[in-house]
Amino acid sequence: MTSDIPLEILGGISAREFLREYWQKKPLLIRQALPGFESPVSPDELAGLSLEEDVESRLVIEHGERPWELRRGPFTEDTYQQLPERDWTLLVQAVDQLVPDVAQLVEHFRFLPNWRIDDVMISFAAPGGGVGPHFDNYDVFLLQAHGNRRWRVGQMCDAESKMLTHPDLRILAEFQEVEEWVLEPGDMLYLPPRLAHYGTAEDACMTYSLGFRAPSAAEVLTHFTDFLAQFLPDEERYSDADLTPADDPYQIQSDALDRLRTMLTEHMSDERLLLTWFGQFMTEPRYPERVQGPEMEESELFAALSDGVVLVRNLSARLAWSEVDIGLLLFASGQSRLLPAHLRDLLKLLCSADALHVDNLQPWLADEDGRNLIWQLVKQGSLEFADE
Repeated sequence: MTSDIPLEILGGISAREFLREYWQKKPLLIRQALPGFESPVSPDELAGLSLEEDVESRLVIEHGERPWELRRGPFTEDTYQQLPERDWTLLVQAVDQLVPDVAQLVEHFRFLPNWRIDDVMISFAAPGGGVGPHFDNYDVFLLQAHGNRRWRVGQMCDAESKMLTHPDLRILAEFQEVEEWVLEPGDMLYLPPRLAHYGTAEDACMTYSLGFRAPSAAEVLTHFTDFLAQFLPDEERYSDADLTPADDPYQIQSDALDRLRTMLTEHMSDERLLLTWFGQFMTEPRYPERVQGPEMEESELFAALSDGVVLVRNLSARLAWSEVDIGLLLFASGQSRLLPAHLRDLLKLLCSADALHVDNLQPWLADEDGRNLIWQLVKQGSLEFADE
């Protein structure tokens, strides 16, 4: 994709202009980002997903006496029969991992790093439904799929922004409206992190929410240091071989901090370890239990490919790759593999292709490294048979 080509999904501006002017800076309303868009999931089908045990779903209900109530799924058919006619919202997480047609929406956003995309959440709201004024700590595209929703945007927020006292929901105590729009099917709104927003259903409506992964500094430090600790022997400790006599044995001198900083920097600045950890961390599946490989032998896999079987990426798997001085790194569902440089084109194909079959895999089926990589990804569950 050429970064300077106008994109319909961005309202006719280029990816370069969007990233320069809007990304993580200010909102962008895009009328008819997807003209004629029809949701591949109906409201009844969305409600059906919320009945399933392994699907993450929530109901937010607004009451007169208790303004906001949160219920967590799975729900039952009785749940919906007992709901009021208005002022409630159903939210179902990661529908792109359950419905291939929803996963296809991500193809419109290939101007952004795929490993940054978290999931596609779908919400259905009865008239008046919403989840209250709030802000997210990540970028989000809000695509209107059915009906009409009024979106109001307000102030930029931070950790000091006042919230209502609520055990489950983070609702702003103060909302300072700046702009508002009513979105119709096919319209889309981009919101940067920490921008207050408040959506309310004008009528029964569905909204697709494409969110992005944005780990906090606390997550990064905690997970990376845990990862590093695996490679450090217990014998490697704080040392002060050049210690000089102390004037006050109770005072921590600045040279002690210098030694400590040197020890930390030596390990935390290891670029290859940082990349390995980051790739594993950013490709960890949201629902690891959905990434499970089949019980079969390697010979069975390649016999099946020869017979015309098609492989696809598991909708719950995440793939990315990078390059280091000694070869290529593939990150697949939280694991990493060091691979020889001649597999570069195969890595790109595995990460991006809609389908893998004997025709597009042919150049690597005779390559031992290539065959082993394909087999390992199938055994892991990141690749699966198309009819599963």
